[in-house]
Amino acid sequence: MKLQRKNRVRALAVGALAVSGALALSACGSDNTSGGPGGSSSAKAANIKCDGKGKLLASGSSAQKNAMDVWVQNYAGACQGTEINYQPTGSGAGVTTFLQGQTAFAGSDSPLKPEEITKSKTVCKGGQAIDLPMVGGPVAVGYNVPGVDGLVLDAPTLAKIFDSQITNWNDEAIKKLNPGAKLPDLKIQAFHRSDDSGTTDNFTKYLKAASGGAWKHEPAKKWEGTGGQAASGSAGVSSQVKQTSGAISYFELSYATAGKIPTVKINTGATAPVEATVDNASKAIAEAQPAGQGNDLALKLNYATKAEGAYPITLVTNEIVCDKGNKADTLPATKSFLTYVSSKDGQDALKALGYAPLPTEIADKVRKTVATLS
Repeated sequence: MKLQRKNRVRALAVGALAVSGALALSACGSDNTSGGPGGSSSAKAANIKCDGKGKLLASGSSAQKNAMDVWVQNYAGACQGTEINYQPTGSGAGVTTFLQGQTAFAGSDSPLKPEEITKSKTVCKGGQAIDLPMVGGPVAVGYNVPGVDGLVLDAPTLAKIFDSQITNWNDEAIKKLNPGAKLPDLKIQAFHRSDDSGTTDNFTKYLKAASGGAWKHEPAKKWEGTGGQAASGSAGVSSQVKQTSGAISYFELSYATAGKIPTVKINTGATAPVEATVDNASKAIAEAQPAGQGNDLALKLNYATKAEGAYPITLVTNEIVCDKGNKADTLPATKSFLTYVSSKDGQDALKALGYAPLPTEIADKVRKTVATLS
């Protein structure tokens, strides 16, 4: 079958391409490992077990879009008759659509709220929605400042930049963190997400936890800061940074990698500023604590970490599903797909994309929980 691509993002080590826009891929092979259009070595390596047929609709987090692109292509290369359509509408919209019963699962960069779990019981007959951690990684702070090849910022300074209290790149607070840098007399163009976003929620949780009171707003999916400019989705804000002199914004690392956008090193109070890398994010995610109950595997991240080499602005994208009461017509395909993406093969595909694979202990719990979905 034919994989629709709008633009090439990058060649991937896993032999797949990241594509832009919504995913709508039909499977091309079957359980066997024979080649075919899209059959390929990546499908062979994944060793995917196919169950269910038809169309599986999902939406939500744009932060995991590049991971979903690869996962869906690999799955489509193995499983005949199954079409997976993932729309990167943002975490807030994805959860809303799921709670309306319109999708098989949702992607969210923030765990479900208690009121959302309560509401889910009308959709999940005899059960409730749960969080399944699936994608980890750093939220990069990308910038476009001519003549500045390396930039260090800390939480108080970032809070003031994104709340319009620091408005120029040669501000004394920025100079102090970057001695010797040739900071221009240039207005800061701070971009934030216009849509309800789990990336925004995680970024503002970091600002609240680590800025020593400089961030006055409560963390939320909806942007609460003062001033700045807005754009839709991770693709939107990263595109604005790439094309706007003086710009700064926050987005998942793969967007910085794809756009060749330089990223800020964070002064956390450790002995050296910490770069946004997969390995450094993994060190921070390793400090996460369980936050869910029962089959809900939500995690609580430590945004104020000062551990050496731990990058503090991280997120974990959860796939939101019903523990019981999933749609009968899509349940087999949902379980099959989520089994693959939580598998070692699925998780191993992430690092080349700028994501952090789940710690083994968490991935094992996710796979066991997926097997119990009904």
